[in-house]
Amino acid sequence: MGNLLPEIQAREIVTGYTGYNNHILDLKHKFERSKNYSLTRPQSDYVIKYHEVVPKVARKYLGIARSFGTKLQEDRLLMSPVEQVWVEKLLCESDKAYNIWGNLTKEMKPVSMWIPKASVIQEEKTLDREVDYSPYSHRPPMEHQKIAIEKLLANNKFILADDMGLGKTTSTVIASLESDIKKVLIVCPASLKINWKREIELYSDENVLIVEGKKWGSTFKYYIINYDILKNFHTTENTEDSDAYKIILNEGFDLAIVDEAHYISNSQAQRTKLLNDILAKIPKVWLLTGTPMTSRPINYFNLLKIVNSPLTLNWKSYVLRYCKGYQFRVGGRKIWNTSGASNLDELREQTKAVVLRRMKTDILDLPEKIISPIWLELKNSFYDDELTEFLRISKENRKKESLTVTLNRLMKLRQLIAIEKVDHTCELIDKVLEQGRKVIVFTNFTMSLDMIYEKYGKKAVVLDGRMSKDRRQQSVDRFQNEDKVKVFIGNIKAAGVGITLTAADTVIFNDLSFVPADHSQAEDRAYRYGQKNSVLVYYPVFENTIEMTIYNILQKKKEIIDQVMGDGEYSESFGSELVKNIKT
Repeated sequence: MGNLLPEIQAREIVTGYTGYNNHILDLKHKFERSKNYSLTRPQSDYVIKYHEVVPKVARKYLGIARSFGTKLQEDRLLMSPVEQVWVEKLLCESDKAYNIWGNLTKEMKPVSMWIPKASVIQEEKTLDREVDYSPYSHRPPMEHQKIAIEKLLANNKFILADDMGLGKTTSTVIASLESDIKKVLIVCPASLKINWKREIELYSDENVLIVEGKKWGSTFKYYIINYDILKNFHTTENTEDSDAYKIILNEGFDLAIVDEAHYISNSQAQRTKLLNDILAKIPKVWLLTGTPMTSRPINYFNLLKIVNSPLTLNWKSYVLRYCKGYQFRVGGRKIWNTSGASNLDELREQTKAVVLRRMKTDILDLPEKIISPIWLELKNSFYDDELTEFLRISKENRKKESLTVTLNRLMKLRQLIAIEKVDHTCELIDKVLEQGRKVIVFTNFTMSLDMIYEKYGKKAVVLDGRMSKDRRQQSVDRFQNEDKVKVFIGNIKAAGVGITLTAADTVIFNDLSFVPADHSQAEDRAYRYGQKNSVLVYYPVFENTIEMTIYNILQKKKEIIDQVMGDGEYSESFGSELVKNIKT
């Protein structure tokens, strides 16, 4: 091959390349897309000399000066394709760079290049003072909480993504008290508003307002508001005469705390757009979530954007690098597919400066959690009849019906299964009660919840969306403190977050959610700090039903999620996969 012209030699190398240099892989893809594509002489020289060079991994510390990366940007050295190649050669030879998909200027198209680590990786900030924890000696923070407190204090924009049960609320409350702020906006699910108020009052005498309806006050330090009523106090129509606009944005908030921040992972949702608009105008923003990356890396994008991660400067670069993004045509339009996942280790490395994530098994001496599926046989012929009818209607309307409509009709099948499951669930409950232990049961449906509650009566308490926040808290308190209350029955959405149920060491899911994060959140109502026993989690699943299909898809989704964070969320890709499996 040495006698061939450099351009021909390089072409043969590129077309057969199986290495890890993204620049050469990009050239290979260009050849695959166009038979007429040809290499320039500098590109050819680069390929010949560096096709055997192994890129440096992002996890390795690389010490190129930040000034060098800044110089590349200011002088636009990477604007010209020829210059790109020679700069890449320089960086390769330096042995102090790594390969990344990105762009350093707004005008550049995303390209695969070798970039100095210091020019793209955010530096982690550290607190330049010591925190006096003596005012909190009545309930002192643990060492891992002190680390979280100091991370929050060191960063105006930050994601506290500790695993469930590690005390994110406590850490954030103390950090807010130690921060130089006058007014705090706390956004959380409705079920957690009382918890936040209790935690603040435990550590301070500050005035706290739980916002309800359209009522607002002006003499408080802490304002606690839930996602659903936020729209009563803000509009995205930024008109000066808008009362809603004036109330929330002119209130002078120094700090915004967003609990269960994965609720705003969908950048297209109205709730997300509204809250993004608010947060952009508040100097300090702390996001709290035990599931920072829900089912796909694309769901992580909005949270990272809120805290000003450099990874979010270019949406296209992000989806290409971390979501296996690609475009396809639908009619005359180009649509982006962002449902994939790639380079997850690098994503974790790139976000260390703005995200703190610890698992409780790494910090606390918690007992083991054992998760066991229990496979069951569904003998009721009504399910088969309903499934046959669903498939018939789907076939007749496959070109007219949206995915949402199809999934809504599947709800009837899921509810039927949940009702049929009740007897099996009660058998498991009885076995636990026979051993003198308490048990938690989760379900998605009101009818199955009511059926279980009817059987156990005074031995049970309920928590679902029909209840006021006071009644919800009463159910939690009774289950935790009263010996006669043995069974906690909760709706998986309403009772799956923000509460502690360590009086039980057994969790049973009567039926399944579409959302991996729902299950892990609900499991950890018992498996959290304060638990003294091993926690047993049971998933009774009917074989050869839609439920088994949901369970299998959830396991596949969780494998991807676990590579970065450990939890997940429903997505259109989940729905599409579910419908596809049901119809085959």
